[in-house]
Amino acid sequence: MAQKPSIPKGTRDFSPAEVAKRNYIFGKIKSQFKNFGFQPIETPSFENSDTLMGKYGEEGDRLIFKILNSGDFLKKADEKLLQEKDSLKITSSISEKALRYDLTVPFARYVVQHQNEIDFPFKRYQIQPVWRADRPQKGRFREFFQCDADVVGSKSLWQEVEFVQLYDAVFDSLGLKGVTIKLNNRKVLSGFAEVIGEQDKLIDFTVALDKLDKIGEEGVKKEMREKGIAEIALEKIQPIFNLQGDFGQKIQGIKDILATSEIGKAGIAELEFIEKAIAAIPLKSAKLELDVTLARGLNYYTGAIFEVAAPEGVKMGSIGGGGRYDDLTGIFGLKDMSGVGISFGLDRIYLVLEELGLFPETVTENTRVLFINFGEEEALYALKVISELRRNKIVAELYPDAAKMNKQMKYADKREIPFVVLAGGEEMQQEKFTLKNMKTGEQYTISATELMEKIS
Repeated sequence: MAQKPSIPKGTRDFSPAEVAKRNYIFGKIKSQFKNFGFQPIETPSFENSDTLMGKYGEEGDRLIFKILNSGDFLKKADEKLLQEKDSLKITSSISEKALRYDLTVPFARYVVQHQNEIDFPFKRYQIQPVWRADRPQKGRFREFFQCDADVVGSKSLWQEVEFVQLYDAVFDSLGLKGVTIKLNNRKVLSGFAEVIGEQDKLIDFTVALDKLDKIGEEGVKKEMREKGIAEIALEKIQPIFNLQGDFGQKIQGIKDILATSEIGKAGIAELEFIEKAIAAIPLKSAKLELDVTLARGLNYYTGAIFEVAAPEGVKMGSIGGGGRYDDLTGIFGLKDMSGVGISFGLDRIYLVLEELGLFPETVTENTRVLFINFGEEEALYALKVISELRRNKIVAELYPDAAKMNKQMKYADKREIPFVVLAGGEEMQQEKFTLKNMKTGEQYTISATELMEKIS
């Protein structure tokens, strides 16, 4: 008995309706990327291993899918390593390529490789799949799409302002009103660590602080104590946990905390610049909020940090994020190439739109009209009109077989095709067509021109 086929864990098949909804989101994002002047690029699905390895830390390296060399890949492997059976050591001799883990490192490689062809500042967008050998679980897959936009070659804060506006424009176009764009700055976080005398524990401090909404104030303090952060330091930082009010009031609160930190004050100035610009050109439907606990991979970011939360009442993790990085291309030898970028979480956005019923009914609509097949002559008569409909951008199709009428009608019903056309011997004699509205049950015997008007 043939074995039932399956797909690898952490991957998915998508039905026509799901693909239509995903394409709807892609289309909205891509439209705004273009509207803001970003240019599309694409990079290969796999890169040379040395391009990817060592760029994501030990944990990231472990999650990179390695591709075995073609041919007899064990032939070139070190005999001693084969005997030791140490998979980590032997990998480099049997695998020279790997599936991309994200779009950022390939983008950095692209910028360095094509630096003489690029006009800086370079605004790029990229919508492509990535792969991670992660443990599959709800909302976490081994193959998924990333939708990124970045600007490299400029330190101007106007880029951050535009990214806030870009987030707002995309979510507003999707009908997702009331998202919260959370904003913070790496310099502010560094300032906090400085004023409490724990600069050497900056990472531990911010990783714990970033969990405030998940484990609460006491949970954060407990984790900080476990990482060796002194009790007196926690007392100094207590005002962070009590910050309330609007953007301006929170800014005033951290100004008091960071009064003695130059780097902290520099971060505050950047936050004020962004907020002032956004206040002058109000957002359509999103809210800008200062969140001084936001870290998002602190090692990576050097300035602004973004994270987007779904509207109130929707239980979902972040649906977007990003920030400023000062040395994206340094890993490949091109120094001082500052950049800033954001990403959209396609799968989570899909779930939010589904939960709130925000997909338009027409998104999954494909075929507009189905012509019933009565036989060879009738099919040829129908195809002449079908060709004309298609020329006018109306999706029309002919049922391929001259099956029983009931079967063809059921097919149209299951496919949710709104109109069916009957063109049998009688209609051919009159040079007419019988159009049936599948929702109302109404029928009309009309000309080809009238048919076009009725269904367009």
